[in-house]
Amino acid sequence: MFTADKAEDVSPWHAGEIALQKTVGVAERMGEVGQRVLRDHLIDQHRAFYPQLPFIVLGSVDAAGDVWATLRAARPGFLHSPNIHTLSVDLARDPSDPTDAGMENGDAIGMLGIELHTRRRNRLNGTIRRHGNDGFDVSVAQAYGNCPKYIQLRDFTLVRDPSKQTDLPAQHLTALDARAKEMIANADTFFVASYVDRENGRRQVDVSHRGGKAGFVRIGSDSVLTIPDFAGNLFFNTLGNIVLNPKAGLVFADFESGELLQLTGEAEIILDSPEISVFQGAERLWRFTPRKIARRPDALPQRWKFREDGWSPSSLITGSWNATGGAEGG
Repeated sequence: MFTADKAEDVSPWHAGEIALQKTVGVAERMGEVGQRVLRDHLIDQHRAFYPQLPFIVLGSVDAAGDVWATLRAARPGFLHSPNIHTLSVDLARDPSDPTDAGMENGDAIGMLGIELHTRRRNRLNGTIRRHGNDGFDVSVAQAYGNCPKYIQLRDFTLVRDPSKQTDLPAQHLTALDARAKEMIANADTFFVASYVDRENGRRQVDVSHRGGKAGFVRIGSDSVLTIPDFAGNLFFNTLGNIVLNPKAGLVFADFESGELLQLTGEAEIILDSPEISVFQGAERLWRFTPRKIARRPDALPQRWKFREDGWSPSSLITGSWNATGGAEGG
């Protein structure tokens, strides 16, 4: 399906990203764009951005090679940049979060800083330098901004001390139950982590945002999730990783209750299917098969309220599985 050339010596993108860029005829142009926007440091704008955030999206890889995504929250200021090559993260370890298992000293990590009330976001990946159980530094490998598309506007309130972890236990599932399906079916937002081991030996983890109208993630009768891939920045970070490594991790948040649903499994990209044209706005599809599932009630200390004018204009012009009669497809 894809030709993944060994082009890392001349391009900032890896072979999987380049393969997908070639399918839409932008590989040469994106090579030039990548040289400008992919940085090995944080610019002043992004160094000022991270300390404003009340939460961070993280992606990590555990010892079994499974990738997990999570949301971790604290009071603004828990993220700060002492120098352009470092982002410091003041977060205590949380053994109830499966992502924590891949956050040891020297591990690769993916990060997404996102403001749900402004639609600003910044991506970062790098390597963890632990300095105890209460935090770590990230040595920046790549940092770059993302466009505001498909982000719904929400405002948050703090309902408990974020330094105190919930007393409610995590639930580990072998299959999607009714509550898990409800969270996915109602979601207009989720986050996805993926990774590759690059030719230079460095592991690169990415975590990114996905948004659409509620119900844009279809749950098949076999519990396989089908997700439309809408027009974006043509970086193909997530899908490019999947070209080379099918491992993926998804996290859905119930913003009104603070509950998190975390799934890890395998993904595949669908470039040619009649369903692509049926779902308005989709340029391709991808499918995700969950293998391990964790549901964590009250994991977030914040509650988020959807703004009256909160829908992203980009989300509103996309289609619906229900409208196409495809709500329970495979």
